[in-house]
Amino acid sequence: MGVRLRLGGREEAVAISMQSNPAGIGVEELLAEIQEAHRDWINAQYHFEHATGDDHIDYAVFAIEAAQKRYEMLLRQAKRLGAVSPAWKGGVPG
Repeated sequence: MGVRLRLGGREEAVAISMQSNPAGIGVEELLAEIQEAHRDWINAQYHFEHATGDDHIDYAVFAIEAAQKRYEMLLRQAKRLGAVSPAWKGGVPG
């Protein structure tokens, strides 16, 4: 099974190994979650760059860390299911 996934402005081909997930349950939903998490991470970085005041900066840092953790968690989950993409090699793209 293959899916197209947009990461950081680039579209990547993602192959799913059905051997590690025979029923194929939740794979496409997981990839959609990864896309959403990446978008949230990028948006959090944008808000940090435009934050004014100590409270806004503190919140923006918290939002970046939370979004990054969620993104990394979903990528690990995809890896366990056998999803592979050239963009994921060597860790989380920055």
